[in-house]
Amino acid sequence: MSAATAAVWGRAQQQDFRSRVRGCLLGAAIGDALGAGVATLPTEAIRQAHGPAGLTDLAPAYGRRGAVTSATQLTLFTVDGLIRAQVRRDTGAWHPPTDVHRAHLRWAATQRDWGPDERRKDNGWLACEEWLYVRRDPPRATLTGLADDVLGTLDRPKNPAARDAGALVRSAPYGLLVGWEPQLVCQLAVECAAQTHGHPAAYLSAGAFAVVVHGLARGETIDASVRRAQAQSARRPGHEPVTAALGQALAAVREGAPGPARIAALGETDGECAEDALAIAVYCALVAEDAAHGLRLAVNHDGPSAETGALTGALLGALHGETALPPAWLAELEGRPTVLALADDFAMEMTQGPALHGPDSAAPGWLARYPRG
Repeated sequence: MSAATAAVWGRAQQQDFRSRVRGCLLGAAIGDALGAGVATLPTEAIRQAHGPAGLTDLAPAYGRRGAVTSATQLTLFTVDGLIRAQVRRDTGAWHPPTDVHRAHLRWAATQRDWGPDERRKDNGWLACEEWLYVRRDPPRATLTGLADDVLGTLDRPKNPAARDAGALVRSAPYGLLVGWEPQLVCQLAVECAAQTHGHPAAYLSAGAFAVVVHGLARGETIDASVRRAQAQSARRPGHEPVTAALGQALAAVREGAPGPARIAALGETDGECAEDALAIAVYCALVAEDAAHGLRLAVNHDGPSAETGALTGALLGALHGETALPPAWLAELEGRPTVLALADDFAMEMTQGPALHGPDSAAPGWLARYPRG
């Protein structure tokens, strides 16, 4: 949201925006945590472990219930990078892909360091959260793409064969830039995805997903948001797998009762490729009776349950806001205070940024949280 947009929005509209930001980030984290408990299990193994209905509640992962994976870690650092981009704009520097890349490099440091480096004054507050300094099965392409300081671009992407959902699952925050036009949201998500995942299906899936979130955060329906994402994707080379996957998700709604078999029909890789994970998440959000139903559907299948759970949770949270999320799952969510604080900071930056920093004055506490360096 631009400063001009915030100025004409009333308090109710700004509160609605904050609720959708919270819903998107918390929903993604809940879906991630729900799927983490069965992330490596096929459908039959899930049923054997949890009963005929499959997984219906949080299951232990990484030694506790409610634990999140690298998908949530990276999503949080994406938000951090977007806030830092807004703050750095005061200096005349305006290149959000660079600021997001720097944020992802700060995440990469959490994967190799024992804890926060207190000597780094430009790290900001998120990189000082000790609970993030754990490795939660990050995709190989994400680690190798961020193994050096070189910025991957669309002309020279990192890991050009990487087609998994590793970039897709961190792309919801771009859609929360509701003051941007959809084509700019798509472009930013695509450019940032290419920093680790260079296959067109991977980075175009990230762009399409961001456009869907963008429409939902603006109060549109899932169907309308998906069709806009299709139109945006169709303008780009190599779009066919992504636009086809979105079309399959829309068509599947009319093909019978939802379940693992319907999800298995959405692609040939059970969600292992980015476009199939995108289709699964869109389908689950479309047919969801409520957030809990959609999330359970999103994780009870043969594919990567944590990824599809996170994607579905982001969509449903952006659509309905935070109060639609299952409170019992929220209560056990790892890192919930951090997710909430970052969500509120993002909403405040996008609606009240000029009051926090500017060329002539700034709030010292805000710049300590989000340094300009």
